[in-house]
Amino acid sequence: MTDSQWFMFVGGLLLFMGLTASILKRSVVTSAIIYLAVGVLVGPTALNLFHFNPLKESALLEVLTEVAVLISLFSAGVKMPVPFTFARWRAPIMLATVSMTVTVATVAAFAYYVLNLPLGAGVLLGAIVAPTDPVLATDVQIRHPGDHDQLRFTITCEAGMNDGSAFPFVMLGMGMLGLHEIGDYGINWLLLDVLWATVSGITIGVVAGVALARLGWKLRSKPHKHELMDDFLGLGLIGVVYGLTTLVNGWGFLAVFFAAVALRQTELKLAEAARVAFDSSKTQQSARAAGKAQAELEPPETVSQGSLVFKEHLERLSEVMLVLLIGGSLYLNSWTWDAVWLALFLFVIARPVSVVVGLLGTNTTWRIRGMTGWFGVRGIGSLYYLMYAIENGLPEALSLQLIQMTLIVVTLSILLHGTSVKPLMGLFWRRGK
Repeated sequence: MTDSQWFMFVGGLLLFMGLTASILKRSVVTSAIIYLAVGVLVGPTALNLFHFNPLKESALLEVLTEVAVLISLFSAGVKMPVPFTFARWRAPIMLATVSMTVTVATVAAFAYYVLNLPLGAGVLLGAIVAPTDPVLATDVQIRHPGDHDQLRFTITCEAGMNDGSAFPFVMLGMGMLGLHEIGDYGINWLLLDVLWATVSGITIGVVAGVALARLGWKLRSKPHKHELMDDFLGLGLIGVVYGLTTLVNGWGFLAVFFAAVALRQTELKLAEAARVAFDSSKTQQSARAAGKAQAELEPPETVSQGSLVFKEHLERLSEVMLVLLIGGSLYLNSWTWDAVWLALFLFVIARPVSVVVGLLGTNTTWRIRGMTGWFGVRGIGSLYYLMYAIENGLPEALSLQLIQMTLIVVTLSILLHGTSVKPLMGLFWRRGK
């Protein structure tokens, strides 16, 4: 396809999606399914007008998926609706740690015993397909900062954290393949890739998020009352936090998510403090003076809310681009039994079992556990980890195997989870939580 044809093609697709938005909301089909179908149609599977080679374009795809995941993680973080308490966050924390570990282990065992992959490759494959996706799972994630739905909160928060908690297992798999130094008995991996990278990432994210929230609040408040560019502040926070965290060998995905969470939660606390101060002033002042106090104590907006709409638009555009590329990467012979069985094993056995194990001892209802066990959407994060491994020396033959399996896992996730999300979520809400 020529450049002119590409502009017309993508522009026409965007026009179609924009004009049919209300129809799609009532349809069983999700937007990702439409993008995938269009990608398959113009790709080598059907018309062969376009072919994207993930192996040859691994550097480009790594950057594209990295940016998409970062934007989505920030969007997820600023929509967290409640102050951080261990009781409320316990379930997603367990899912992002215990369930992540169980998923990687079960997929690694399946890859080793059934698919005859080396154990290191099995661990790497498990780490690639284990994290749930913050980009493609929008239909089961928190829709706005005031959304207090427990199921949406659990799935969104898990997706925000497990894109970072999967990284240690990626490094473990690469270490077992001789591509990364994990030390004797894995001691370097445990100390550096697990403990240091996790703690440093969370710490940098929280400190940066709190600092920006307080600075933005101060600049908007009297006597400064500055106008701020929230879009730039949000993007700047992502860039600084991610760059600084990776510079010290921490997990940047975790840092960005927790920076967004800290930003939102700090602004909520500052707003609550302003409200309390205003309520106190009303008992001591006339109505006119109280109105003036309210204007002085309550800034018109916050960085987290002001930057969210722009990030959601970027998230949608990245979904269009990357799902089209997935469709344009598939051949008919990509659909091998090994890849299909892996996907079904992941969706039907590994994910549900890991959720049950991870949520043992929590007060999460079995209905929420069942929905969480099914809606472990795989997508852009998996592609990023795969491209990261390829760019860091994964052998070509093994790269081709893992590319094929990962593409089929993501494709089937888009189809199976995409067609079931609206009916199941509707049934879930009608019957109550």
